[in-house]
Amino acid sequence: MSERYLHSEQWLERALAVIPLGTQTFSKSVTQYPREASPYFVKRAQGSHLWDVDGNEYIDFVNGLLSVMLGYGDDDVTRAVQEQLSEGVLFTLPHTIEVEVAEKICEMVASADAVRYGKNGSDATSGAIRAARAHTGRDRVAVCGYHGWQDWYVGSTLRDLGVPQATKDLTHAFVYNDLASLDGLLRAHSGEFAAVILEPMGIAEPKDGYLEGVRELCTKHGTVLVFDEIITGFRFSRGGAQELFGVTPDLTTFGKGMANGYPLSVVTGRGDIMKQMEEVFFSFTAGGEALSLAAALATLTKIQREPVVETLRERGQTVQEGCRALIEKHGMAHILDTSGHPAWNFLMIKDAGKYSQWEIKSLWMQEIQARGILCLGTHNMSYAHGEDDVARLLQVYDEVFPIMRDAVDNEAMAQHLHCKPIEPLFKVR
Repeated sequence: MSERYLHSEQWLERALAVIPLGTQTFSKSVTQYPREASPYFVKRAQGSHLWDVDGNEYIDFVNGLLSVMLGYGDDDVTRAVQEQLSEGVLFTLPHTIEVEVAEKICEMVASADAVRYGKNGSDATSGAIRAARAHTGRDRVAVCGYHGWQDWYVGSTLRDLGVPQATKDLTHAFVYNDLASLDGLLRAHSGEFAAVILEPMGIAEPKDGYLEGVRELCTKHGTVLVFDEIITGFRFSRGGAQELFGVTPDLTTFGKGMANGYPLSVVTGRGDIMKQMEEVFFSFTAGGEALSLAAALATLTKIQREPVVETLRERGQTVQEGCRALIEKHGMAHILDTSGHPAWNFLMIKDAGKYSQWEIKSLWMQEIQARGILCLGTHNMSYAHGEDDVARLLQVYDEVFPIMRDAVDNEAMAQHLHCKPIEPLFKVR
């Protein structure tokens, strides 16, 4: 066992005895971080840096799975939460901050007429689907991207254990940037689709006219168009990806970075559909929890006031351009590629030579983590990432890419990889 991760491994053994997979989130588990070559438990974080329980310091490009958009411990957010804490967290009656945050979202997002809160992205996407079904009186849903853990969506993935077949049969996947695949579904089950839900952008940019075409198809078929902006919202633009691309959905879901790490998600959209929320049962004891709402109000206000969106884009563009240059420099095009929006950009690892992408990714993670970088394959930019952070990331890649190429081209993986390869979760983008 590596001395570098000694305490992490000890905590992991304790966790595995009482928690399935040792944590609450698949993407933070042993399935995604190679054993004996990874930190598993955090001690603290500040700005763009994180320290594990062994005292190792990292520049964090995961940022709580995109939930920390301003940076850890942002002063404005912390101050707002502390002030709210002095008044209370959860009450018998609604707190006025529920109204303030809803007004702020309606101010920033052109398609937002009314707002309901959840805690996780899955709450929001599931609420949107239920509202769409209530509004249309239909059952089928077309999906594209990742939309959470609830039965209606996850039944369409390989992680469908425990989902009834009757539920699976109502969910249909379509291909991003392929209008014909969606058109075919809507035609095959004419008048049966309640909703089309998709991430407006993930790995690939939308082709010219694609999102507009989706909008037209939904209007034509009387189907509710839901944009899942759990990730893209307030990150790609102050008004979300819908503002960036100029396409208006009927409903939108937000979450992740909108409260800078505090648990909050949102369903919002067209007033007549949101009116269904008066009857649709979408209700949470902690739905109006005031600390997360205070964090959201501070975060959204800062996004309006300061160049947060512009900084994420500029820093991320530097990362993307640097990665492309290093891929070319080291002759890595058969192993690596880049894609995505600068604020959420992807380093894509391919199957190459005799090795799977998972073996190659495990080697990449082993080496970058040893050099103080945390990344799962996407560079989730935060406002706290400085030029020095980006420069260090690219310096580490300059050191690690040749190791990866040697492992693949000279079939030397066994010589370089000192841990078991990670396992695929399921592919959604």
